[in-house]
Amino acid sequence: MTIKTLYLIRHAKSSWKDIDASDFERGLTKKGRKNIETIGSYLKLRGTVPDLVLSSCALRAQETADLLVRKLASEAPVNYMRELYFTDTDILKEIIMMQDASHDTIFVVGHNPQITDMANMLMDEHISKIPTMGIAAITFDIDHWGDIGQSSGKLDFFIYPKQFQYYIPNQIRAVLHKNT
Repeated sequence: MTIKTLYLIRHAKSSWKDIDASDFERGLTKKGRKNIETIGSYLKLRGTVPDLVLSSCALRAQETADLLVRKLASEAPVNYMRELYFTDTDILKEIIMMQDASHDTIFVVGHNPQITDMANMLMDEHISKIPTMGIAAITFDIDHWGDIGQSSGKLDFFIYPKQFQYYIPNQIRAVLHKNT
């Protein structure tokens, strides 16, 4: 058995400024971009690099995926999928289960309530709500993604930007300042 890790990521904070934009076309706010920097620095410190990124094709999710991949200096392919835009959890789970076994680390960038519901479906722990730019990292002791239905995942960590609101560890602060 190998360890596979699924990162369920809710897109960063999106803008409601353009009243003519559809929900699908809403981009990120300045705060949303800043939160990607903070969370990306945390992931970088952990040495987290995805093998594959699956993202909703809504603009805010695409921007989140792109900025996060850039922050991590990852060369992972990013697949933008209309099926991840407010889909139900069964379809989301099927999409994850179809991924190639060669990918040990997969990022899924999507929307609530699906991201929170999927996290709760795949593990025994319970998360009431994954906030914007929140990440639930779930590990599985499996060889193939198709086996997530038979295996309960373990929560590796659950992070979100407000955890870093008042205190930013020195290592993250150094990474943030180095990149500005």
